[in-house]
Formats: sequence, structure tokens, C-alpha cells
Amino acid sequence: MNFISKLFKKKEEEETEVVSKGSVEEFVTLIRVYYQAVMAVQLGITNLNILNDMALFKRMLKIPTQNNKLGIAEKSRSRKILMQEYGLNENFFKEIDASIKKNCRTQNDIKSYFIMYQGFNNDLFSLLDNLMQWKFRFSMLVKKLLYSQTQKTIHEIVTRSEWKDVGVQKVAWRIRKYKETLGYSEEWMTDFVYNVVLMAKEDAKRQKKEGK
Repeated sequence: MNFISKLFKKKEEEETEVVSKGSVEEFVTLIRVYYQAVMAVQLGITNLNILNDMALFKRMLKIPTQNNKLGIAEKSRSRKILMQEYGLNENFFKEIDASIKKNCRTQNDIKSYFIMYQGFNNDLFSLLDNLMQWKFRFSMLVKKLLYSQTQKTIHEIVTRSEWKDVGVQKVAWRIRKYKETLGYSEEWMTDFVYNVVLMAKEDAKRQKKEGK
């Protein structure tokens, strides 16, 4: 799952490329659009240039600014797409809203928030890849099995106190600290990981057909 590091290490000043529908990139980009839209609303941001993903999303879909405030319409549109296309529920978005409200008091907090969010995802996916391995490959055959295996492993990461491998234990502890600071539940983590892994599998199938 080394593709994760590339996705979450994208610099804030870089513009998002146009991505194919139903891909990992599309899902992650839509999530970032939602994050930035929430930040725009909560912090009263008026400079669209500092929210690159949302700016591109707004231009591509020609979304008009609602009530002269950035983020309101973009937040609604990205949430609607994520709910319809990926089956995410209202609680998933409420946790993002609460996390940003807790950690982003000013516009200066945006960069540090995304650095923390990036670290959280890199550690989480790296450890899941380590712990699940064959389970990921096998459970891809059945979506419900993939979800349950992901759910079980995440629960173990955030509750297990001791691990035989010291390296694994250190990463698990870091993930717990990120989880506590960001304020995400096990359910949120499971829903997010499940969709990324599922889309990654579809990407691999698509690339194989295209001979890449």
C-alpha cells in the first residue's frame, strides 16, 4: 500500500489533477475538498487560493458561492457525492466537522492540522498493511468480510496494550495519540480505510485491463 504515502504527502500548494471516477484519488480528493470546505465555513476564509482542492472542485463543477460565503455550497456538494457514491453516513461527516472545530481555531492551524492528518493516515495504513496482509487479499473477494476484518484490526490497534514487535507497538501508540487528538472513532477509521482499500483494488483491476 505504498500508494498511500503519495496520496497523503501531496503539498498544499499543489493543485489536484483530474482523476478518474471511482478511483482512490477521487475518493481522497473529495475527502480533502470536504475538509477544506469545512475549514472555509468555520474559519470564515475568503481567499480561495489557499484551498486548492476546493478551488479546483468549485471551478470544475461550476459551483456558485452560497450566501457570499466560501465553503457552504462546496461542503454540501462534496458530502452529497461521498454519501451517494461511497455510502458514507452523516456521522462520518459530523466527526470531521468536530475534529476541525477542535483543532483549527485560526487559519494558521490549517497546515499543522493536515500534517497531523497525514501522519495519522500514513501510520494507520502502514500498520494495517503489516497486520492484515493476506487478510486484505482474501477478504477482497467479499466486501462484507473486508469491512469486518478492517473493523476488527482497527479495534485491536486502538485497544491492545502490548505487542510482541516493538516497532508495531510504537506505531500503534502513535495512531492512538493521533486518534485522540483528531477525535475520530473506530467506526470513522473503518469506513475511511475500507473505502480507500476497496478503491485501490478497483484501480489495480483497471490498470491491469489497460496493460499498465
